[in-house]
Amino acid sequence: MPSEERLQRYADLALRVGLNLQEGQPLVLSGSAESRPLLRALARGAYRMGARAVVVDLHDPVLGRIGLEEVREAYLDEVPDWFVQARVHAVDAGAALLSLADEDPFLLRGVDPARLARRMQAAARVRRPYLERVGAHKVNWLALGAATPAWARAVFPELDPEEATERLWEAIFGTVRLDLPDPEAAWRDHVAGLEARAAALNRARFAALIFEGPGTELRVGLAERHVWKSAVAQAQNGVRFVPNLPTEEVFTAPDPERVEGVVTSTRPLNVAGTLVEGIRVVFADGRAVEVEAERGREALAAVLETDAAAVRLGEVALVETPNPVFDTGRLFLNTLYDENASSHLAFGRAYPDTLGIREGDDAALTAAGGNASTVHLDWMVGSPEVDVWGERADGTRVPLMKQGRWVNAAR
Repeated sequence: MPSEERLQRYADLALRVGLNLQEGQPLVLSGSAESRPLLRALARGAYRMGARAVVVDLHDPVLGRIGLEEVREAYLDEVPDWFVQARVHAVDAGAALLSLADEDPFLLRGVDPARLARRMQAAARVRRPYLERVGAHKVNWLALGAATPAWARAVFPELDPEEATERLWEAIFGTVRLDLPDPEAAWRDHVAGLEARAAALNRARFAALIFEGPGTELRVGLAERHVWKSAVAQAQNGVRFVPNLPTEEVFTAPDPERVEGVVTSTRPLNVAGTLVEGIRVVFADGRAVEVEAERGREALAAVLETDAAAVRLGEVALVETPNPVFDTGRLFLNTLYDENASSHLAFGRAYPDTLGIREGDDAALTAAGGNASTVHLDWMVGSPEVDVWGERADGTRVPLMKQGRWVNAAR
């Protein structure tokens, strides 16, 4: 476990640079019982910044697995909504949200995929009012990593649990630039660079992106109203915040009906405890008409069967490699980190702000030309071997990324 002083530095960086907690704002913290030391540091830092109140949602992920395995079939599709209603009330009251990514990536390994899919679908329906508010940035929120022994063992299986946990903490701190002389200044510069990149892409108004690499020849049409976004978001309460720490991406909304070609994943994907490797997808008229994987295909297929729109894209993100996440040389088995290691696509739901709207409901997303699926699943398609082109409406192409790096023409 890191020293109390170092953990507090991490918490304070998250509260100031990521969440941008405001004087007098309530805060809802969420994390597993194993993350108590960081939760305490976050609460301490929040109160020192003037938080009105800090409420902690402390949970045990193992209890979720027990429910999946033991609940009777007749009740499998029922998910109580009272915990969601409490979160909705907190958001409507203006509370900031900070959730820790600290789960065991293989916790659900071995659970019956059919039962898991049914429970995921039920949970998605119940959580929709809350997720719509978060997706529409009604308040400032943050996803933040916290090393736990179970997660560390999955990332560093060759080490004993204590050393693995220390190594994971070091990797997490490296991805957020914590040990630079002035981490906050480093983040200001980093965020400014990503904002400038997004602004340049918005000026360019490309009609499509072309991905070319080993096993990949993909054309991703962009939604007519697409807006490129970066690390910074602005909540409806007026607060500018960075929703994810770490973050290396600029991203926007594809046209869910204009994706053509074949794409091969460049990093494995963890889907509910199953490692899905060697993903190869063929798109036609925006739909994933062929989905293959060298390993774990059933887990991916279960997600794509959630609803009719799950087989279409809702996000395309460009990430330069190498970067601090990529440089760790590790697969984190956690989307917060792995999606920031390389460029990626997402099956499912679009983000409202990438379509220039605030609303997050299905009707608003569909009207704006986005995907209104209930799922959002990121998977990595970028690497130092992948090139990306921007295609204009007249068919001319501009190089954006060569061998994973931005080129001058993209600036």
